Amino acid sequence: MTQAQTMTLAEKLAISNKACALWDAGDKEGYMRLTQTIPLPPFMAKIIKEKVGLDCLLNGGWNLSEVEAEFGPEWLR
Repeated sequence: MTQAQTMTLAEKLAISNKACALWDAGDKEGYMRLTQTIPLPPFMAKIIKEKVGLDCLLNGGWNLSEVEAEFGPEWLR
C-alpha cells in the first residue's frame, strides 16, 4: 500500500481481528507489529505531536499514511 492509498474500514477490521487472535495466543509483539500497520487516525497523531512531540510520532512505528493525506507531508516535519 502506498502513502496515497487509504485503507478501507473492512481492511482495518480484518487486520484488527488477526491482531486480536495474536493477542489471544499470547503473541503480544506480533499484536503490536500488526496493529501498527493500521493507519493512525489523524486526530490521534495531532494529540501525540502536541503532547509528546514529533519525534515520538515519527519514531513510534505507526502507519502515518492517513495523517499525511489529511495534513500534508510538511506537517510531519
